[in-house]
Amino acid sequence: MLLPPAGVERLLPSDQIKPSDQLKIASWNVNSIKVRAEQVIAWLKSSETDILFMQETKSVDENFPAALFEAAGYHIHCHGQKTYNGVAVATRVELDDVRTGLPMLADSMDDEQARYIEVDCSGMTMAGLYMPNGNPVLDEAGEHHPKFTYKLDWMKRLNHHAIALQKGKKPVLFCGDFNIIPNAADCWDEDVWKGDALYHPETLAAFRTMCWSGYTDVFRAIHPGVIAYSFWDYQGGAWQKDNGIRIDHIMTNPEATDRVRAVGIDKTPRGQERASDHTPVWCVLAQS
Repeated sequence: MLLPPAGVERLLPSDQIKPSDQLKIASWNVNSIKVRAEQVIAWLKSSETDILFMQETKSVDENFPAALFEAAGYHIHCHGQKTYNGVAVATRVELDDVRTGLPMLADSMDDEQARYIEVDCSGMTMAGLYMPNGNPVLDEAGEHHPKFTYKLDWMKRLNHHAIALQKGKKPVLFCGDFNIIPNAADCWDEDVWKGDALYHPETLAAFRTMCWSGYTDVFRAIHPGVIAYSFWDYQGGAWQKDNGIRIDHIMTNPEATDRVRAVGIDKTPRGQERASDHTPVWCVLAQS
């Protein structure tokens, strides 16, 4: 059962108590791990996070600053590429298996981008993803731009895989930078985002397919009336004006949803010097 924490308007990790039989899972688009490794490690320690899925690490595996994380008590598993994309997991608990790359479908385009990592832990499957942005939506001829086509294809593959994992009847969690604004309440000005790939009708239809297949946006489930964002652009004073959007999500199947004990967004890192334009989202899950 979903249990809302006391004082749902307060969303900082320090407001939560995590018993030893629970896991704290978080996701953070770090926007270059080389630039923000020390900031990420400091947050891991202060937030007492057990497993952190990172996106947009922008680093090949051999250059990931794993030694810094190891010194802090976290093991690193990477799936990176040079300059762009890249995902990773930092964990202080034992993982049973780690897999990289979203499974392909027969009619899918070739995909060499590092955007997906999946682990098994405590009888659960958890995945961290960095969904394509998808802009621009249209090309000069008014047809779908290849970048938007790639996003839709990626979402089709994700939905297919998410449905396949449901058949295992075990807890499944997807988290990461979805590059999707689910509803008008999840952006500072709906009119600004109309027609954008993050808020396009075809994007939202694909996202609803995931929801209808049994996955829950747990932040919105526990905090239905809270306005909270996970991304603020570097331009135009977006952070100072709170012109944000909620595009980083945690999606759980019914078995995982039953284990959710708390969920939130920690805005603190976004206000720090040389911050990522995203901030961490997190949830606490019972291990059984």
